[in-house]
Amino acid sequence: MAEVAAPRGRTGVDRAAVTRWLQAYGVYAGVAVLLVFNIAFTEHFLSAANFRTQAVQVAPILIVALGMALAIGSEGIDLSVGSVMALSTSLVALYLGYGPWIALLAAVIGGAAAGLVNGSLIAYIGIQPIVATLALMVGGRGLALVLVPQLEDVRDDGMRTLGSGDLLGVPYPALIALALVLVTAFVVRRTTFGRQLLAIGDSRPAARLAGLPVRRVLILVYVCSGVLAALAGFLATARLQASDPTSLGNLMELSAITAVVVGGTPLSGGRVRIGGTVAGAVLIQLLTATLIKHDLPPSWTQIAQAVVIVLAVCAARERGKR
Repeated sequence: MAEVAAPRGRTGVDRAAVTRWLQAYGVYAGVAVLLVFNIAFTEHFLSAANFRTQAVQVAPILIVALGMALAIGSEGIDLSVGSVMALSTSLVALYLGYGPWIALLAAVIGGAAAGLVNGSLIAYIGIQPIVATLALMVGGRGLALVLVPQLEDVRDDGMRTLGSGDLLGVPYPALIALALVLVTAFVVRRTTFGRQLLAIGDSRPAARLAGLPVRRVLILVYVCSGVLAALAGFLATARLQASDPTSLGNLMELSAITAVVVGGTPLSGGRVRIGGTVAGAVLIQLLTATLIKHDLPPSWTQIAQAVVIVLAVCAARERGKR
């Protein structure tokens, strides 16, 4: 019996092959297109100062996106990451008087506590991740504003060095983000926890039948997401030299979800693409910088991100149908 050819359009293009290519490499192509556009049409784009600025600004997005990738890989989501960043900056302002390390510890504990609340609601009570984390998205920023009602200066030599210093020309925030990328990739690919996370995301009922510690893994996933968001808030506070729980982390959940989904991690769970998440975060930062440098208002950045994530989800759905 003769083989049936794959469906093609009128131009002879294999739609399935194009969809697969976009899913696997579309984010890298998007980064390349933005780089070429900016090199050609954006003044001073190739300057060392600009690359430094982009590296510093992308670091919090990337760090938060790593935690979001873990949550999405477990077939969940974490909408509270922006509020956890706000809570982190409030805790830094409250505890910086005891030294930057104590402030960092307070921020990390706050992020871990937020993740523990999210994970417990999801794992033990059975609340859907989008609902549980939405509740903390609202309540977390409210708590941050109770702790620090308005913008406060954060003056500390160690914080200033962390936010604006560098090692061999590479900013400290970028180096920290890179280290966290390597750690997260190792955890996902080489540890029992990572394999259990992916198994749970692929099929939670099957994971339970296999005897996997589903509740414990889910709690750890959201604790990791909370800690990473808190670290991002700490780094952003160090860079700004100010604590602003009103605006810090605002809409960060949108940027993180976009970076993860565009990077190829499916919303249906069962897989985490760390390399794609890195490229997705870079894409979001380049897109934002491009629009700003060409005098377009910030609202266009949000519209562009919404369009990108819808296209990425549509591509993932098309692939899932085949």
